[in-house]
Amino acid sequence: MTIKEPVTELNPAFSSATATATEWSQGEATLAEAELYWLATVRPDGRPHVTPLLGVWLDQALHFVTGPQERKARNLAANPHCVLLTGRNSLREGLDVVVEGDAERVDDEAYLRRLAGAFAGKYGPQWRFQVQEGALRRSEGGRVWAFKVTPVKAFGFGKGETYSQTRWRFQPRPAG
Repeated sequence: MTIKEPVTELNPAFSSATATATEWSQGEATLAEAELYWLATVRPDGRPHVTPLLGVWLDQALHFVTGPQERKARNLAANPHCVLLTGRNSLREGLDVVVEGDAERVDDEAYLRRLAGAFAGKYGPQWRFQVQEGALRRSEGGRVWAFKVTPVKAFGFGKGETYSQTRWRFQPRPAG
């Protein structure tokens, strides 16, 4: 599935009178530049689970890794719906971005090599992964699975002199 530019809408009920919708390019830049993300999943019994993690924006999707036995991996095996978010822990500046989508496990080794390079490029040599049997492995860590979340819907919460709430709705474009 190829993603085209999302439909962008300002929610005036939660925005300053002079606010304008945030362009997707700014939301995408926030996702690409963030160092830390929060992942929200749902446990099999319906209770929420939220955890911080590292991630990279690659090919119009957010990617993260987790061990196969970790709670988030087990939650996603039962229910791939999730939310990833990032932003500033500040009221008066920055842009918070929330992405809704389904987590897909990535096991294609060529794609995993690109993803491993993206992690090392963003976080440095301590986050260098080797590709091994459809997964990633750090020299001092165990085997981890990679996940990809392509946005279905996202929200941008602009803060500062003008507050804004922007919704971006993504629609798949037919292949070819």
